[in-house]
Amino acid sequence: MGKKRVHANLAGAIAEQAKADQPASQPAVNPDIQRPPAEMLYADELQRLAESEKDAPRPQGWRLPPHAVLRFIVGDERLGITPKFVGKRNFLERAIISLATNRGLMLIGEPGTAKSYLSELLAAAISGDSTLTIQGSAGTTEDAIKYSWNYALLLAEGPSERSLVPAPVYRGMAEGKIVRFEEITRCPLEIQDVLLSILSDRVMAVPELKDESRTLFAKAGFNVIATANTRDRGVNEMSAALKRRFNFETVQPIDNLKDEMALVQREANKLLHRATIPTRLAPDITELLVTTFFELRNGQTKDGSSLEPMSTAMSTAEAVSTGYAAGLHAYFYGQGTIRPEHIVQHLAGAALKDNADDLKRLRNYFDHVVKKYKDNHKDSLWVQYYEARKLLE
Repeated sequence: MGKKRVHANLAGAIAEQAKADQPASQPAVNPDIQRPPAEMLYADELQRLAESEKDAPRPQGWRLPPHAVLRFIVGDERLGITPKFVGKRNFLERAIISLATNRGLMLIGEPGTAKSYLSELLAAAISGDSTLTIQGSAGTTEDAIKYSWNYALLLAEGPSERSLVPAPVYRGMAEGKIVRFEEITRCPLEIQDVLLSILSDRVMAVPELKDESRTLFAKAGFNVIATANTRDRGVNEMSAALKRRFNFETVQPIDNLKDEMALVQREANKLLHRATIPTRLAPDITELLVTTFFELRNGQTKDGSSLEPMSTAMSTAEAVSTGYAAGLHAYFYGQGTIRPEHIVQHLAGAALKDNADDLKRLRNYFDHVVKKYKDNHKDSLWVQYYEARKLLE
């Protein structure tokens, strides 16, 4: 039996089941799902892009051509595609093309720079499935990456395709889909290196099985997107061999205040809408929130004055969560309108993690920087924002 038919039974069954699971027309998002995956949340957009680009060339196994993947991420007003990520076009193009090569894509960056979200968007656009995900940790095992066994069937029948339980990488190879490996550097080195032969040869050995089932060859479209937090660097440094099997791209924090304001307002309001909360984050409230995060993250005010840097990551993702929490607080405990005091109450929880000195830095920011903004804008919300500093506890 030739190599092309190797592992045909199990791999084919998985691939066919994956096709059967895809309805002809995507249903509406179930409101009971707390956090829908991107392919479910943006099903209509993906369908419009697919229809508009049905004859465009694409890498084998991809649902959308590369330029349509880019438009899905950055937006296309003509087709009603919403922007979802703020990043430089050349960076995004390189990341997309990396997934069409014989190397994986490694996204590195500071906490909260939307590495995981970008990997989800890429997987949704390329494979139509962002759920083949491995969460890296000190407890991640090889079974969670490749495959495990149904032990009842294993004892009754021995190793067989029926008793094998495929993990994300097995499924990604069998179905020709993108696999996401979150926080790979939190895994022990020997667990990380499970990917070496898979990324090199696009082959997985299953020695417990017999004959041609011993080997699984990756279907076209398979690749791996890994993410790594720069603050974890040195905890479990990747081996040189594994590094060579990835193209590395750094996800930078947003460096434009207006862009960050637009993103935070859009994403926070999207979360409030999903939670069926009528409260919305207004532009003037967003300005208070994002200016605070932007300046504390960069250690510098808009006029160039230096600030003592915070030890915690004052990321865009944290700003979105703070705005969302403020909206919930205003709705359930206030009059339904987000006010500066709601931002201040949840700012402390975002800024303070494990360093008590950050509270002093935050208070110092209010006592000097916010006070100056209040004095320069006496008819604005900066006055209320400054007065709410007493809530920082």
